Amino acid sequence: MTGPLLLGVRHHGPGSARAVRRALDAARPPVVLIEGPPEADALVPLAAEEDMRPPVALLAHVVDEPGRSAFWPFAEFSPEWVALRWALEHGARVRFIDLPAAHSLAMRDAEEAPESAEDVRVDPLRALAETAGYDDAERWWEDVVEHREGDAFAALGEAMGALRESYGDGGHGRDLVREAYMRLQVRAAQKEFGDDVAVVCGAWHVPALRQKATVAADRALLKGLPKAKVDMTWVPWTHRRLARAGGYGAGIESPGWYRHLFSVSDRPVERWLTKVAGLLRDEDRIVSSAHVIEAVRLARSLAVLRGRPLAGLTETTDAVRAVLCEGSDVPLSLIHDKLVVGDVLGEVPEAAPAVPLQRDLTRLQRTLRLKPVAAERELDLDLRGDTDVARSRLLHRLRLLGVAWGEPARSARGSTGTFRETWRLRWEPELSVRVAEAGVWGTTVLTAASAKAETDAVAATALADVTALAEHCLLAGLPDALPVVMRVLADRAALDADVGHLAQALPALVRALRYGDVRGTDTGALADVATGLAERVFVGLPPACAGLDLDAAGEMRGHVDGVHSAVTLLENAELRERWRAVLRTLASRDSVAGVVRGRCARILLDEGALDDDGAARLMSLALSRGTPPTEAAAWIEGFVGGGAGGGLLLVHDERLLGLVDAWLTGVSGEAFTDVLPLLRRTFSAYESGVRRSLGELVRRGPSGGGGSATTSAPRGFAAELDPDRADAVVPVVRMLLGVGER
Repeated sequence: MTGPLLLGVRHHGPGSARAVRRALDAARPPVVLIEGPPEADALVPLAAEEDMRPPVALLAHVVDEPGRSAFWPFAEFSPEWVALRWALEHGARVRFIDLPAAHSLAMRDAEEAPESAEDVRVDPLRALAETAGYDDAERWWEDVVEHREGDAFAALGEAMGALRESYGDGGHGRDLVREAYMRLQVRAAQKEFGDDVAVVCGAWHVPALRQKATVAADRALLKGLPKAKVDMTWVPWTHRRLARAGGYGAGIESPGWYRHLFSVSDRPVERWLTKVAGLLRDEDRIVSSAHVIEAVRLARSLAVLRGRPLAGLTETTDAVRAVLCEGSDVPLSLIHDKLVVGDVLGEVPEAAPAVPLQRDLTRLQRTLRLKPVAAERELDLDLRGDTDVARSRLLHRLRLLGVAWGEPARSARGSTGTFRETWRLRWEPELSVRVAEAGVWGTTVLTAASAKAETDAVAATALADVTALAEHCLLAGLPDALPVVMRVLADRAALDADVGHLAQALPALVRALRYGDVRGTDTGALADVATGLAERVFVGLPPACAGLDLDAAGEMRGHVDGVHSAVTLLENAELRERWRAVLRTLASRDSVAGVVRGRCARILLDEGALDDDGAARLMSLALSRGTPPTEAAAWIEGFVGGGAGGGLLLVHDERLLGLVDAWLTGVSGEAFTDVLPLLRRTFSAYESGVRRSLGELVRRGPSGGGGSATTSAPRGFAAELDPDRADAVVPVVRMLLGVGER
């Protein structure tokens, strides 16, 4: 070698990676300089560990502000990773020569967006592809580099030189500073090792590194740069994250395809289509060997017709669509997700630097057998087992800390019991930053979540926020934080006189009691607060429901439903009876909004606290001629709205249906136009079968008479209970409940 060997590459390019390996094997340099933050020099030995598996990334973050961070990702097919591994295997020195992360992170806040069209950044590969007559930069790169065995370093360097002459820095203003630092590092390496120095960097920087610039000029560009104290470590990365522009700014659309090209030494098209066939067979699609052979032939033919040296991803995708998918694009989305992109998640050794919170999380993941994976998966937990309870608490604690590894989901089994939880898990590389940010709250997940909950409780302004936090504390198993949260909750509840706020807070408190009971948590203090909150709601609800407009009445109806659900879950007989008295007051008071009165009457009917005659009397009063049509329609919405339950009530009780029918037929034409949207919203929520049954009942009338009546007995019901028919279903009910015969 006579002078620095400049290897200009495309970041994450498998063709560049193979070419870099060949060039290093031929030159055998004693030192390899790689584009990247120099703070990573101390982390280089970890790349030789057996448990370091790409894709991985260098993570740098400001010590005092972990949210200010940056990643430098490496895949198995990244030229920088290949150069790093080559140097470690051959005993060569490795140095990163890009601008230090201490400067780049400090400069990030000072950067501004482009102000004019001339300032828009140039994509070098796209510019070269358009010059060559290609409309796709990926396809041009495959034709020029990936599908050719010769090294293209000289040609790429010359092409980038022409682009730099035309576009200057191409809108990458910070590149001038970065390249000045790179030149200084290359000079330092030459002074120490001679001219036998290899440099692996983005091809865009090659002309700048060849530029003859004085040391004084380069140092002048670096003078006065802002600086921050940073920490750096290795973190796992994913193929899916590689598909986004970031880090090196070289997001690639098909990391799974590039990995295949890099790892397969011969017949890449045949082997790729065999992978595709295997995936489709796993999805129970009929794919034979003949299909694969025909798809290979078609891909090759398309490459010849399009003037390409070899079939690329476009040709193989077209062949898969035509032959393996029978012209359908639906299976192609699965192939793109599982193979073209892929769900590969890298691994880093335990010796990699990490904040104490990350180490505790790693220990818990190992203990609970919750390995982070890139693919989304569902986790069903049975809270009657100690392991699943511990898993649930860990996931809830991480949610409190803002580490959204898992999100609660609806169970695929349809279970809604308190002993089961379903989570949707997916580990994203950015969560490493969230863990670092959460490290300010404590050194373990438990202490950090407790400290965060206490701080959030003190800072909360809304009562509902505090009650939700109390629920989270019980779900997460934070006994140390719960007393602080409960004290804040009691103070907020005592000072808040808004019945709506109190009613909104009560359901969360009761849910917390329910989950605390399931998890064996002492919830005595919480029960006292919930009971006191319920009593305040009972006192303040009747006057709060008077004189409401349409929107406020609808909101208050939701509060009534929430309070009713909460009181039911409390299982306090005295409290439940007091709540029924409040409902009776609301249902019979004319000053209360119609939708609230109707809802209260319906709850009393469902609870058995109101008989059929009482319900019919309340409905007849609400639908009398003296009631405005809009108010009557609102009462109907409150009484029979909310889905199939109200519809079935009208199907089985023709007295109520007759009242509604008689009222509706008596509404004037002008008033009907006003109430139609409300009625349509109410009845459209019913299932189609319920609506059909109601229509048939109205058409023929009670007992097929064709008219409406309000006093006839419910159709299909006898005057008295038939004990023989009732006893016949008892064995079936016992079998369903699993209680056996007595």
